[in-house]
Amino acid sequence: MAESKVKTIGVLTSGGDAPGMNAAIRAVVRTAIENGVTIKGINRGYAGLLDEDIIEMDSRSVSDTIQRGGTKLYTARCQEFMTSEGQDKGAEICRKHGIDGLVVIGGDGSFQGARQLAARGINTVGVPGTIDLDIACTDYTIGFDTAVNTAMDAIDKVRDTSTSHERVSIIEVMGRHAGYIALWSGIANGAEEILLPELQNYDEKKIVQHILARKALGKKHTIIVNAEGIGNSYRMADRIEAATGIETRATIIGHIQRGGSPSAKDRVYASAMGCMAVELLCEGKTNRVVAYKNGKFVDFDIEEALNMKKELDPFLLHVSRTI
Repeated sequence: MAESKVKTIGVLTSGGDAPGMNAAIRAVVRTAIENGVTIKGINRGYAGLLDEDIIEMDSRSVSDTIQRGGTKLYTARCQEFMTSEGQDKGAEICRKHGIDGLVVIGGDGSFQGARQLAARGINTVGVPGTIDLDIACTDYTIGFDTAVNTAMDAIDKVRDTSTSHERVSIIEVMGRHAGYIALWSGIANGAEEILLPELQNYDEKKIVQHILARKALGKKHTIIVNAEGIGNSYRMADRIEAATGIETRATIIGHIQRGGSPSAKDRVYASAMGCMAVELLCEGKTNRVVAYKNGKFVDFDIEEALNMKKELDPFLLHVSRTI
């Protein structure tokens, strides 16, 4: 085993929590130990870094965590860290605690912070953790698989009661700026309509026409999956009921999509990404983001990753409209 280029690695989770983050933390801790590196956990993301809420970790610190949702290290937003003064302070605190390598598990905003620390001499590697699947450099983000399966299960249950009452059901899933959960769960649940924040120009009059046309053909219920970024599900339900005369109900699934035991995919991929992040730091690399691209675990420069643009898969959009 070659000597590690870093002596002490810190790990934090930042932004929204996602199922599988604990698997990534566990992999970071145990890979660091395997490489003879001291490992420290930073509670509550960048806010905890600035508050010096830093703990020593060992292999037992992450026992019995791989199957748990949420994040063992907690997470918080931090306005102070968005300032250059906060970033300077964060880098100095890392040096004070001997942290010369840092693994940041989170989304694009978290990677912005990692980039700023790298510019201040702290070796950093980002790991994509977000249920929204909205990080452009990677085909997979920790938590998406579990979240979309949670949404799918909830929509299946709503469909049962929607069928019984011959209703229109509008089910709002998470995704303020990204419609991946809505698109995937909409296809998986056979939704009649899928409304996405990337495609804001939906025509409610056409939706009403489609509902009435399906009713005329004997369709007893309609499922509309609505992304959070479109919003206004309750008011939409009122308008559709008024226009169709069909009882219409809105259900907002909400934060249950963030919780729950992670799927096998989220556990395995998060473990691989956490392991790779530490090995990159041990090799002396910095300012990188771990990604899963074209069937392989790879890494990108953070600057390059942040400049990439991600669009919905046009073929999946075609599928959603065809079937």
